[in-house]
Amino acid sequence: MKSVYKITLLFGITILVSSCHNNAAPNYQYFPNMYESVGYETYAESNAFKNGKEGQLPAEGSLDRGTEPYEYENSTAGYESAKANLKSPLDSIGKDLEKGKELFEIYCATCHGNTGNGKGKLVEREKFLGVPSYKDRVITEGSIFHIVTYGINSMGSHANQLSAQERWIVADYVLKLKSEL
Repeated sequence: MKSVYKITLLFGITILVSSCHNNAAPNYQYFPNMYESVGYETYAESNAFKNGKEGQLPAEGSLDRGTEPYEYENSTAGYESAKANLKSPLDSIGKDLEKGKELFEIYCATCHGNTGNGKGKLVEREKFLGVPSYKDRVITEGSIFHIVTYGINSMGSHANQLSAQERWIVADYVLKLKSEL
């Protein structure tokens, strides 16, 4: 009988001690601001910066995450410079004609046609007119990349749909189509 009382007493003390401990709030915090940071409202006044505003403009010369710098401007001079000087960074392993064909059929073939003859579905239905055949143009990999990046005339930019590497793959595929015409 004494052991039953001892077990009951031990069980009661264990429950009492465990109920007083709170894992969510430690007793002592060294540098509490590291655990519970001060939240600032984006456009609220604050003394954190010199101008008193919390929301700041990006630093001059900074780039958005994921963007790659492209030094040729969107002008005729930039196009001519890219046409003459811009070379593909892809090596023989990076040139993937199957991926280029797939991307070309998704983004380009509706206007330029599957063979690059300028007779895509939208041209046949007379939605766009004057889409050139690759056979009629003097194009280089740099000029193709520049046009896909910035667009020209009725063709808009595809830089937001295709990464730089994908644009180079498409340029390589376009040169393949030009050689077959």
